Amino acid sequence: MDASDNRSPHVIALFDVDGTLTKPRLAATPEMLAFLKELRSKIIIGMVGGSDLQKQKEQLGEGVLDMFDYTFSENGLVAYKGDHLIAEASITAHLGEERLQKLINFVLHYIADLDIPIKRGTFIEFRKGMLNVSPIGRNCSQKERCEFEQYDSKSKIRERFVAVLKEKFPEYGLTFSIGGQISFDVFPTGWDKTYALQFVDHIKEIHFFGDKTYEGGNDFEIYESPRTIGHSVKTPDETMSACKAVFLS
Repeated sequence: MDASDNRSPHVIALFDVDGTLTKPRLAATPEMLAFLKELRSKIIIGMVGGSDLQKQKEQLGEGVLDMFDYTFSENGLVAYKGDHLIAEASITAHLGEERLQKLINFVLHYIADLDIPIKRGTFIEFRKGMLNVSPIGRNCSQKERCEFEQYDSKSKIRERFVAVLKEKFPEYGLTFSIGGQISFDVFPTGWDKTYALQFVDHIKEIHFFGDKTYEGGNDFEIYESPRTIGHSVKTPDETMSACKAVFLS
């Protein structure tokens, strides 16, 4: 913050993306973008999502780094203050190539044996600080994405997949977090969204808004953290309403 910034340095609002600022994997509405601009004129704001920066740009616009005071991609493993990169972490360096390949090979074999209605492509997306695993494949259409989410809610494909991985790789020190509609994230324990909090730890009052705040969801740890004031929302409209009640009333 510079001398011309009249906002309080003691309050920040951090936002999940999918289901919070946007509908899952869709672009933010003009109404949401206008709201974020208005909110940023009042308080410091930040975004902490599980996806990489490119996907966040697809949803929030190419100028995403200029929209927020802090932008945390991949749970904060890639961290920006304004448009300046301030930190990166690597799952490859953390696990080592041998362990990483064993994990990836097991995941691919497990998906090959899955009996589900459809499969597409890109079953593992390798990110800087995590693996994103999708039983249906990230190349599915939006319609197929929604259909899988409904199927998974009954069949618990992702939940059972995660249970198997926890049993198979207990010594790897990994956390498995279900998020979005079609996938789950795999990352070293402690590299959940609370990882981003170290970069805003100097701010006294940290509010977090997210939709996957239940245990096993990818917003759970940061929502439950004693360092945050958690707000559980279900839609972007609910996010705006909650923010207005807290910050703009």
